[in-house]
Parts: sequence; C-alpha cells; structure tokens
Amino acid sequence: MDWVDRLAADLHLDALSAHEKEHVLSASREVAHRVERKATPSAMYVIGLAVGAQMGERTRDDAIEDAIHALLLRLPPVEEP
Repeated sequence: MDWVDRLAADLHLDALSAHEKEHVLSASREVAHRVERKATPSAMYVIGLAVGAQMGERTRDDAIEDAIHALLLRLPPVEEP
C-alpha cells in the first residue's frame, strides 16, 4: 500500500484505481506545463471538488475524469509576459 492509499484509508475513502491515478498524474502534468507549476496543487484541489460534487451518491465514473481532462486541454496555456 503506497502513501496515497494509506491517506485515502485514513480519510475513510477508497484507494484510487490505476485509471484514476493516471488521470490525476495527467491532469497535474497539464496544469504544471501549460499553466504554472505552483498552480498545480490548487488546480487538483478544485478538480477533486468538482469530481466529488458530480459523483454525489453515484459510484466512480471514468467519464467525469475524462471530461475534466478534456477541459484542461481546452483551456489555453498561460502566456509568458
């Protein structure tokens, strides 16, 4: 069990699936490279809130992660001053 799985267990959450871990890494990479590295933690928090709000009482759904990743790709990168 890795650290993130232990964190999830301590927060009474299911561990992330391999697919979910890949989505988190991919989304983090998009924000870090297209926007700014220091925006990544806040962006991932906002994404987590969005996923949680959309899930409600439903079980996990890959469509939510896919939609968020597509949104990240549609957002224009931050232009350097």
